[in-house]
Amino acid sequence: MKKVIALVSIAALLMSSCVSKKKFSELEDKYQDTNTELKSANMKLSVCEDEKANMRTSYDRQIKVLENTNNALLNTQGEMAIISKTGAENLQKSLESMQEKDLQIKTMRDAINKKDSVTLALVTSLKGALDNVNDEDIEISVEKGVVFVSISDKLLFGSGQYTVTKEARKVLEKVAKVVNDKKDFEFMVEGHTDTDPISREVIEDNWDLSVKRATSVVRILQDEFSVDPKRMTAAGRGEYLPVASNDTSDGKAKNRRTRIVVLPKLDQFFGMIEDGMKNTK
Repeated sequence: MKKVIALVSIAALLMSSCVSKKKFSELEDKYQDTNTELKSANMKLSVCEDEKANMRTSYDRQIKVLENTNNALLNTQGEMAIISKTGAENLQKSLESMQEKDLQIKTMRDAINKKDSVTLALVTSLKGALDNVNDEDIEISVEKGVVFVSISDKLLFGSGQYTVTKEARKVLEKVAKVVNDKKDFEFMVEGHTDTDPISREVIEDNWDLSVKRATSVVRILQDEFSVDPKRMTAAGRGEYLPVASNDTSDGKAKNRRTRIVVLPKLDQFFGMIEDGMKNTK
């Protein structure tokens, strides 16, 4: 019995030893596999850690760049804000200056329009007053805002004379009535001649004759028709401002004339502008 038990025990031990070896071998294989996987995992971990370190370094660099860029932008923004403020102030000043110029231009235009309106009224009045006078003897024109009344020599004076005819006095009376009603104007009486020479005891030449004729007209306007002498100027142009050729008799006839140049009072004109400027301030 004891032998049987002993044999059974030995057989069991042998069987147990045989199983343990197999399992051990399997476990050893698994260990090797696990160890291999562990090494692979450690290698991957090392690579990941290196990548993480590199990414961290790159991230820190990017953060630094962004911080520097942000600071630069903040500084630039501040500078731009200053520049923008200065630019806005300069723009505002420019706009104000332009508006002021526009007001000045408008004021000057208004003054010119007012003067032109007065000039137009004067021309209308003169043409109405002289409507029944021969068109060949009187010509009314406007050039650059100045009114010209040209009266022929044959209507005003005898040949080579500077005494105003009776018929001409009627014309001058009509002109005087108009200019007396238009206080905003001054005027100059100009004498003109042709090129035919003249020499008499009281007349030295054509220039002298033109001056005497202008003076004669001014005196009649003052003495007989109450035109304020402060508003008048007498001038002689002689033969030096012709309107036609002196080579023909017709041309000479056109050049022998007396011209009344009606001028706006410049002080009043500029006064209108100054008053307008004051109103724009």
